[in-house]
Amino acid sequence: MEKHINVVATLQIIYSILGLIIATAIFVLFHVIGNFADDHEAEFVLSIIANVIMIVAFIVSLPGILAGIGLFKRKEWARILTLIISVLNLFSFPIGTGIGVYSIWALVQPENVEAFKN
Repeated sequence: MEKHINVVATLQIIYSILGLIIATAIFVLFHVIGNFADDHEAEFVLSIIANVIMIVAFIVSLPGILAGIGLFKRKEWARILTLIISVLNLFSFPIGTGIGVYSIWALVQPENVEAFKN
């Protein structure tokens, strides 16, 4: 069952980094579109939207990265944080749902709960 904890940790980190990569692509795309626009106001609005998307993505992704690192170190707080993130991931169909279901299943197994008691 130790392998499942490592898989969940890896999935959490990869899924969070993927969210950051997508947000960065949107950030760059909005800035490029804003630069092509001849309207200064449109450029300004697109810049604000791009910045907000990047900030929100960072805030949403950071807990997943921290939880994954904590899972590798077998910290109890990371298990609880991952369970919370996994419940929220259930609403992100289909990939988030799969990761959420697997993470919840793996982290509530009695053997894995004991692994975090040390």
